[in-house]
Formats: sequence, C-alpha cells, structure tokens
Amino acid sequence: MMSIEVRVPALGESVTEATVATWFKKPGDAVAVDEILCELETDKVSLDVPSPAAGILGEIVAPEGTTVTAAGLLATIAEGAGAAAKPAAAPAPAPATAPPAAKDVEDAPAAKKAMAEAGLAADQVQGTGRDGRIMKEDVARAAAAVQAAAAATPAPAAMPRAPVPADDAAREERVKMTRLRATIAKRLKDAQNTAAMLTTYNEVDMSGIMSLRNEYKDQFEKKHGVKLGFMSFFVKACCHALKEVPEVNAEIDGQDVVYKNYVHMGVAVGTPTGLVVPVVRDADQMSFAAIEKKIAELGIRARDGKLTMAELQGGSFTISNGGVYGSLMSSPILNPPQSGILGMHKIQDRPVAVNGQIVIRPMMYLALSYDHRIVDGKGAVTFLVRVKEALEDPRRLLMDL
Repeated sequence: MMSIEVRVPALGESVTEATVATWFKKPGDAVAVDEILCELETDKVSLDVPSPAAGILGEIVAPEGTTVTAAGLLATIAEGAGAAAKPAAAPAPAPATAPPAAKDVEDAPAAKKAMAEAGLAADQVQGTGRDGRIMKEDVARAAAAVQAAAAATPAPAAMPRAPVPADDAAREERVKMTRLRATIAKRLKDAQNTAAMLTTYNEVDMSGIMSLRNEYKDQFEKKHGVKLGFMSFFVKACCHALKEVPEVNAEIDGQDVVYKNYVHMGVAVGTPTGLVVPVVRDADQMSFAAIEKKIAELGIRARDGKLTMAELQGGSFTISNGGVYGSLMSSPILNPPQSGILGMHKIQDRPVAVNGQIVIRPMMYLALSYDHRIVDGKGAVTFLVRVKEALEDPRRLLMDL
C-alpha cells in the first residue's frame, strides 16, 4: 500500500509562505484525483490544493491556521480504495511527488517526523549529520528561522494596547488579522515610509462624458455585450496623460528610474476580505469595449477570490474609485513600487461658473497622489490637467490631443 504526500503547490513570484485557511476533508475521508482538499491563503490570492491521487486521506500535518512554505507537507493519502485511514508514521515519499533532492542519504526518522509536523520540505533544512543527513536539531533550527521570518511579515508593531476594564473586554471580539489584511497594512505603511508622497487635486465636469454615454450606451451594449461605464473613459484619459508625463508611469529601482513604454493599469477593487488591485495589461492599446470587459471580468473574479498571481502583479499606475461608496474627497496612498495613483470620487451636482453664469453641473473631484522623489509638481499638475481635459471633452481622446 503506497502513501502519497500532499504538498504546498508553487506559490508564485515573491510569495514565500501561505496560511492553511480551510480543510474540506478530514482524516479517513475518501478522496478522488484532483478533488480539492484544502484552501491556502497567501498575501495576494487564495489557492486550492487538489488531491494528487485517489485514496483515503490520512494524517493532516498542517491544520487550519498553520503557516506553510512552498513544497511544505500538508497531509498524506493512503492510495487505493482499500487503504487504511492512518498511514505509517514516516511514509516513503512517492517518486512523482517528492521534492527534488540533490542527496539520496536517508535522514534521521525523528527528523522526518519533525519536518512533517513543521510543514518543512527536506530542501528547506540544512543537514549537519554525516553526508548531509538531516537531524532533529537541524529541523528545529530551520523551523525557528521560518517562524522568525513569518514574524517579520505582518504590519509594523503598534504601541501595546492600553488596559481595558473587564466589563468592556467581555463585550469585545478579538479576531486574528487575515494574511491579506496584514499584507495590505504592511504595504501601505511601507509606501508612506519609503515614498515622498504628495497629493494634488482638481475637479472635472462630467457632463460631456454623461451625455456621450447616454447617447451611445444602448448601441455600445448591443454591439459589445458590455455596459459602457465611466472606468473606460478614466483608463483612456490616464493612458493619454501618462504618455505626456512618463515619470508618473515610472518607478525607482535603487539609483535608477525605470521608464515603462507600456501601461499596465491597476484598478482597485473592494472585496469582502479587503482591497485588491488586479491589473489591466497593455491598457493603452485596448479599445473602450475591451477595457470595460476586462474590468468587469477582473471585478467578478476579485470578489469571488479567484484572481491569479499574474493578474495582481506588474501594474505601472493605479486608479481607485472611492466614489462608488460615496466618497467626495480623499487622498489615496500609493501602490508600491508605482509612482502615481488617481483617486476618483462621487459625482455630485454643484453650482459652477461657466462663461460668467452660475450653472449646475455634475462635478467630480480628482486626486493624484504621487512620489515626489521622481515626479515634480509641474509633472503631477500637468498630468491631472490632461486627465481633466480629456474627460471634459472626450473627443480629444479620439484625436490624440
């Protein structure tokens, strides 16, 4: 009877660890090939772990809440219909699923058991025994190093909480911060600590876009199968402005400035678990319809927690729409390592002066937060003015003006 190991799949670029969020099976349950056993939560997305073989789920080595690393052991499966529910204490790894190992030395049995309990793969532990044999003490050292690294990843340590009266404490609920929320906290704080962040504001009269949209929205939806929203206009206007002010689309890498001859537009999306920023790649080469379709698709997948790592990486500029929640004015925080983020806000009828007359117009405040280390005031203001001009007269986008 063969015992198969269930290991953490590849987590993707720059992601080193995950948390076991949910087990869908329990020891003794029968499982089929590719049936989802558990869900892992990483800094960016959730990952399903499929069963590598049919059989009976044996020991769950990494229960819910455990932090695991790539190729770490999650559980074992006793292969075959008649397999026992409880596998041997130290199963021999199947050749197909064993992690690549440069050595064929047999590790100490106690070390194997300790690695399984710690969710560590053999290639994560430096063996100090004869011929590189892994000993129990080596596993303890490696596990301590992983825990130390994990302790460094959450948001920066805050001041200790003041004492709370007992009757107040009884009415409070303490919930562990999710990995996504901890990562959001860390990245936002890093952005404030690293970039010389500044925000410039303007306002845009949305009547031109609204009348154009009202005139063509039915034909647009009939032809393209997607509604014509405001986001495609904003994406187009930003792409247009970024061509003129390329430093807003650049990033600092050490002593270099990296200018990008493409626009990968991040579009901030609120989800039940926190804010994520999926990326519309090569947005500057896309039509209005293609942009609307892509944003709609990414929005649905973001809310369902089905985004891939690739869809969350590589953005060069971000648009954040707080207006959908009713925000009238805000100062968005940069999405590192990007140098610019545009905040959209609520459209509100306001009295404005047009040709010496006070008229009511649908107005929106715009906010551009930028990294002053690379973007100067002139560039930031020019960028925002170009966005305003393109939105107030959308024909400029067609004429590339």
